[in-house]
Amino acid sequence: MSSRALRQRLESLAMAGVTSLPKRRLRRPQETAAVPTPTSSGPTVAASALAADDRGEALAIIQQEVASCQRCPELAAGRTQTVFGVGPLQPRLCFFGEAPGADEDAAGVPFVGRAGQLLTKIIEACTLSRDEVYILNVLKCRPPGNRRPEPDEVANCRPFFERQFEVLKPEFICCLGATAAQALLDTKASMASLRKQWFDYRGSRVICTYHPSYLLRNPAAKRDVWEDMKLLMAAMGIDVPSR
Repeated sequence: MSSRALRQRLESLAMAGVTSLPKRRLRRPQETAAVPTPTSSGPTVAASALAADDRGEALAIIQQEVASCQRCPELAAGRTQTVFGVGPLQPRLCFFGEAPGADEDAAGVPFVGRAGQLLTKIIEACTLSRDEVYILNVLKCRPPGNRRPEPDEVANCRPFFERQFEVLKPEFICCLGATAAQALLDTKASMASLRKQWFDYRGSRVICTYHPSYLLRNPAAKRDVWEDMKLLMAAMGIDVPSR
């Protein structure tokens, strides 16, 4: 491993809250297809068998694989570094986006550019902080020109984000944008048809809303996102101010 790659790995592990490197490999969790079935039932997420230390170890293993991934030659050749994810090891809520942009590629952290700043404001409007939620993307590498991920790129990254969710086992997942929603729920449905209803993903309750970058181009949609956030916060039992 080059000194640059080693430095990148250590920095990204620290951002993810990992304080020690794994001493043994864990068996990869079984992967199954997600079905976009709406549900209105309460939280059914199963209790995780992994303690916090084990979660950190499992995520470190996945992150190491991501950092050395060459499955998408174009993305691997053009990236500065991979962008794994950041947040607590036992999050109640995960925000799931599309792919890193230029700022994220430079920093190695998801949602730090203009769209990320807007996401932070949304999180804070929900009386939460970024430190309380886990943030990750479908892709771990920046697509050229910030284009939309190709189907084969999503397929190549699917084992990584599925294993992340398997380790994190969040009670709630908020999909930001159609790419994230369609990838997680294995559907081709539009965002308009996915909003305002609940889905199940392996025990996590899933809600879908517009990506912050879409809001930068279409500010009027902020009202729709706030309605979605109020649904999410109500399900989480969190009171938010009216707007």
